[in-house]
Amino acid sequence: MTSAPEFDQKIPETASRKVEFISLSHLNPSTELNPIPTCGIDLGYFREYVRSLEDGGYDYTLLPYGSGTADSFVVASAVGQLTERIKPIVALRPNTTFPLVGAQKLATLDQLTEGRAVVHLISGGSDAEQARQGDYLPKDRRYARTSEYIDLLRRAWTEPAPFSHEGEFYRFDDFGPGFAPHGSPIPISIGGQSDEAFRVGGEKADVFSFWGEPLDDLRGEIDRVHAIARAAGRTTLPRIWVTFRPIIAATDELAWRKAHEYVEKIADTFGKAAYGKQRLQQPGTPQNVGSQRALSFAEKSDLYDRALWTRTAAVTNAGGASTALVGSPETVAAAILDYVDHGADLVSIRGYDTLADAVDYGRHVLPLVRQEIAHREATGRRGTLQAEHLGNYAEDYRRHATAGRS
Repeated sequence: MTSAPEFDQKIPETASRKVEFISLSHLNPSTELNPIPTCGIDLGYFREYVRSLEDGGYDYTLLPYGSGTADSFVVASAVGQLTERIKPIVALRPNTTFPLVGAQKLATLDQLTEGRAVVHLISGGSDAEQARQGDYLPKDRRYARTSEYIDLLRRAWTEPAPFSHEGEFYRFDDFGPGFAPHGSPIPISIGGQSDEAFRVGGEKADVFSFWGEPLDDLRGEIDRVHAIARAAGRTTLPRIWVTFRPIIAATDELAWRKAHEYVEKIADTFGKAAYGKQRLQQPGTPQNVGSQRALSFAEKSDLYDRALWTRTAAVTNAGGASTALVGSPETVAAAILDYVDHGADLVSIRGYDTLADAVDYGRHVLPLVRQEIAHREATGRRGTLQAEHLGNYAEDYRRHATAGRS
C-alpha cells in the first residue's frame, strides 16, 4: 500500500489556483473497447459528442491529427460552429502545413469562434509515421523546425508590415501583414519529453503537455520546463496540461471491476490492431520518450499514488495517452486535485467508453473538482475531499485493485 501523505488544509505552494478541463473529440462510436467498422465521421454521433462536452462543462476539446485521420482544421471549425463556449485545440504537424498558411488557418478559426482557437504543435515522435506524409527529418531537427514554426506563427499574427525570412527550414519574401486572430495571439501548446521538446517548450510554448505520470516524477518534469523558461528570461511560465483516461463507477470496488474488464478488452483490441491508429503503430520499443517513460512506470508498478493505474499503458505499448485514474468520482476527483496541487492547471480526461464517459465525467467529476477550487478561492484553505477519499492510500482500495487481476 502506498504511504498516505499528510492531508492538512494548507494549500501547497506548487498548487494551481484554477483548473480547466480538456476532452478529445471523437468522430464516431468506435472505441478501444468495441472497435467497429466506420466510414470515419458519423455526423450524428459527432454532434452528440460535442454537445455533451458543452453541456458537461468542459473548456476545451482536442482535435487530433494523424496521417490516416480526419483533418483537424476542418473538424475544429465544425466544433466552433456546434458550440458556443468550447475552445477547439487544433493538433498540427509543422511538416504538413507551411507556417504562414498555418497562421492564416488558425487566425480564420479564431475569428470564426470569436477568440477560442488554440494550437497544439506535434513535432512527431515516430519516424515511420512522419514518413507516411513525406517527412524524413530526424527527430532532433523536427523540434528545431517546430521552434522556427512558432516564431513565424507569432510574427504572421502580429507584424504590422511585410517581412521576409530565411531560416533553416522556411524561406519566403515580403509576406504580410497576415490575417489577424480575433484578439490576442492564439495560445501555442507543445508536448514531448525529449531534451529538445523541453528546450523548445520551455523557451517558447504557452502550454506544455504531459501524459499522466506518478506525482513526484511529473513535478520534477514541471520544474524542469519552468527552469528552462526562467533561464530564457520568461516571466510568464508555460501552463501545464496533463492527460488521463479515468475509469469511474459509483464506488471504488465497482470501478475496479470495470477496470479489469476494460483492460482485457483493450489488450485484445490492441493485439488484433483493430482500432484506429493502432493499425499504424510499430512493434517493439516506442521511439518517443513519453511512451518509453510510461512503459517504464508500468513495468515497476501497476499502481501509483492515490489512483494512477498503468496497466492500460502496458497492454497498449503506451500508444498515446493511456494511463488511467480508477475509482469512484470522489476518488478520481481527489486524484486530479493531487495533480493540481503539483502544478497542473489544464486537465485532459477522456475515457475508453468515449461518449458515456464524457457525460459521466461532466456530471460527476468536474463539479467535485470545481467545488474544491471554489472552496479554496473563498477560504484560502483546502477542503476535505482529498482527506476523505484515500484511494490507494487505504487498504480496501488496494484489495479491490488486485482482486480482479488475472
